[in-house]
Amino acid sequence: MRTSKILLSISFIILASLTSCDVLQQVSKMSNLAKCEFRLESVQHLRLAGINVQNVKGMSDLNLFDAGKLAAAVASQKLLLDFTLNIEAKNPNSAEAGMSHIEWILLIDDAEMTRGAFDKPVTIPANNGSAIIPVQMQFDLSKALASKNTDAIVNFGLNLAGTGNKPTRFTLKMKPTITVGGFPVTYPGYINVKTEFASE
Repeated sequence: MRTSKILLSISFIILASLTSCDVLQQVSKMSNLAKCEFRLESVQHLRLAGINVQNVKGMSDLNLFDAGKLAAAVASQKLLLDFTLNIEAKNPNSAEAGMSHIEWILLIDDAEMTRGAFDKPVTIPANNGSAIIPVQMQFDLSKALASKNTDAIVNFGLNLAGTGNKPTRFTLKMKPTITVGGFPVTYPGYINVKTEFASE
């Protein structure tokens, strides 16, 4: 019996030590995150009303079928825009950084389009290591740009992928969260992410 109690006590000590180490690692990841840099690396799979418009600059670039499909979407006053916005994170620290959740606000041409969250854990390797965070987005462009006329909304949607798929018109306001000891700790304020690396 005494041996069992001793073994049980040792098990609790080991478990407590592992939990403490885990918490310390999580705190370290959050601290390192503050020094990380972020940029919008690319926009991919850009679709307007279900039409691939990744390399489309205007209506003349569409075939008859896609032009008809877009016209039908315009008539229904529902222009769904969906795409993947790839965020690149770079970690200059000597230890890895990470986050468990990201709240974001998407702006295009400085106008807010939509808000959402990315709920997958992200680890950014140490020593200038990098990670790509693919954020899936979808929203009704006709609602986001309700003050514009139909032609302006369509042209807006057809000219979003820049040269080399660089999202030059995009800005992402990002607020990371990491879970420490079972409790969420959220980054104070938003990080403004554009096409050039910056920590703020």
